[in-house]
Parts: sequence; C-alpha cells; structure tokens
Amino acid sequence: MSTQITTSPKVYIGLDIHKKTWTVSIQTDLFFHKTYSMPSKSSDLEEYVNKNFHNHEVYLVYEAGCCGFSVARYFLNLAWNVLVVNPADVKTGNKERYQKTDALDAKNLSNQLKSGTLKGINIPTEAEDQFTSLARHRTQVTKKLRTTKLHIKSLLLFHGIEIPQEYDNSNWPNGFIEWLEKLKFSTVCGDLALQGKIRMFKFIKSEYLEIANQMRAYCRKEHKEDYNLLKSIPGIGGFLAAVIIAECGDLRRFNTEGQFASFIGIVPGMHNSGGTEKCLGITPRSRSQLRSYLIEAAWIAVRKDLEMQQYYRKHQGKNVKNIIVKVAHKMTRRILSVIKTQTPYQINKNMILEKQQV
Repeated sequence: MSTQITTSPKVYIGLDIHKKTWTVSIQTDLFFHKTYSMPSKSSDLEEYVNKNFHNHEVYLVYEAGCCGFSVARYFLNLAWNVLVVNPADVKTGNKERYQKTDALDAKNLSNQLKSGTLKGINIPTEAEDQFTSLARHRTQVTKKLRTTKLHIKSLLLFHGIEIPQEYDNSNWPNGFIEWLEKLKFSTVCGDLALQGKIRMFKFIKSEYLEIANQMRAYCRKEHKEDYNLLKSIPGIGGFLAAVIIAECGDLRRFNTEGQFASFIGIVPGMHNSGGTEKCLGITPRSRSQLRSYLIEAAWIAVRKDLEMQQYYRKHQGKNVKNIIVKVAHKMTRRILSVIKTQTPYQINKNMILEKQQV
C-alpha cells in the first residue's frame, strides 16, 4: 500500500535587502539549504527557486525599508506567501546584537518565518503606494516652505530690518510679500539675495497649494464615497480626508478602533510589571504626519462639534495636550465608524436643541 503526501513541501526565504545586493537565507521544512549574496534582482531569485524548489510552497520575508513594497508585490504576483515586517518587531538574540551581519540577519528572518512568530504589515497596492508618495512629497514641500520663511526672516534680522508688527507672525498674507518686494537694501547684492529668496518662496508656495488640490481631485475621482464620508466628520476637511486615505489605504482592513488608533500612533505606551503600572506617554510608533494633522483636526472639532466641546469641558483643568489627544482618539472611532457603516456622520441633534433652548 502506497502512502500519499497530502501537503506540499515548503521553503522559507529570509531576505536582507539593500540597494545593490540581497543576502538570501533559504531553508525547507526539513533542512537548512544555504545563505548567499546575489544582485538585487527579483527575477534572479525567482529563477533560483524555480530551479531548486520547483514543487515547493514558497514563503518569503524581508524588513520594511528604503526599497519599499515593489519586491513584495513582484513575488505576490507569483503566488508566493510574502511577509514584510517592521524591523522593530524582529526578535534578536545576543548573537545578533553583538555579531551583526547581513547573513545573520537573513538567517534570523528565515528561522522566525519558519517558526511562525513574525507578524507582517500591510502591503499596499501600487496605486496606494504612489498616492502615499504624493502625500509625503507634500509633507516635504511643507517643511521646505517653513524653512524658506525662516531664511527670509533671518536675512532681515541679520541686516537689522524690522518687520512691521502686523506681519510679524506665521501667517504671510499677500500684503507682506508686497512689502518684501518693495524693500530696498543699501546695495544691489542685498536686493538680489532677498529677491532670490522671495522667488523661492513663491515657487514652493505654489507647489504646496497645487499638491493639495491634486490630492483632493484624485480622491474625488478614485475614492469618492470614502472621501465624502470622512469629510462629514467635524474637523476633517478635504485635505485631511485625502491624507487619511493616502496614509491608511482601505480603512476596512482595521478590525477595531484600537488597531486604527495604534496604527496612527495616538495610544499611550504602557509599562506594567510587579503590580506597578506606568503610562509612558504617546507611542513613538506612528504615522507621525497623520497624527499631527489629526491633533489639529481635534482642535477644530472642539470648536464645531457640541459633543466634543462637552467632552473637552468635562476634562478642563487637566493637561491640555492630554485632553486634545483624547479628543483625537475619539475622532478615530468616528472615522472608522463612518467607513464601516457607510453612513455620513451626523452631529447629535438633541445636543443642538438643548443649546438652542439655553
């Protein structure tokens, strides 16, 4: 009587990815194969695996980094089982701490993949990935705009030129730009330095505004339903709705509000040992730009939404920053709720009537 094998053999591949080379560590469910270096070409690894492990079910893992998710998508299209992991989630022993090499890193990934201890992060589609790139380009432009403003103010300060009081703030109205353009230094070199910085400011400002318009237009076309649902929440405008979609992708992948809040990074770190519990403050693991925007939106929500106003007043007297983070945390519930239920958010009508009666 012959025995039939009901499960296909498996091969586990750990990749340590760099720009020019990959270090590959391969083992099967029965034995360790080898660790080697190769050029950073997905097709070469595909060819090697097809040649040596033709009938195997392939599992592959690598750490998220500068090479993004294009490698993961390539192998997913081959029907491989692919994990991309956060480097902070990969356990290391004493050997890996004191003897760090690409070969050891790849082998460690392969071992943990085989043992099933690794948890992957979301692998975005190519369209989602590129929309995220546009949103982050806007963040970079925002930083450049802020830096250019500081350079202009520093130039004026260095040469003893006082800015009119009505313009000496973070808002730069057209009147301030006109004042700068009329400003004259004692020599042509000073004029040229200032005019060059003004031209740079105008270009970056136009790019800053244009990217925001492009993001909103893209969402109106490609994510119209989710975009409008998010905008129904007080405090969330068109641009923030676009950023949420760009940074989070399909919000339906989050099973709970806690998962979503943790992904954004508006949950506290905790240390609990021996009956002693300590809150470590807001977690450093976050989508920092989205978290920043959501905190700003929380301040707007407090002004526009009576329920948020009531919640804020209830906690007055405590640390203001802690209160507004809690408001932002409540907003994550609303964000996930409107997407999951496909129902626009409605401000509590009973609270509006109560305020009108007062």
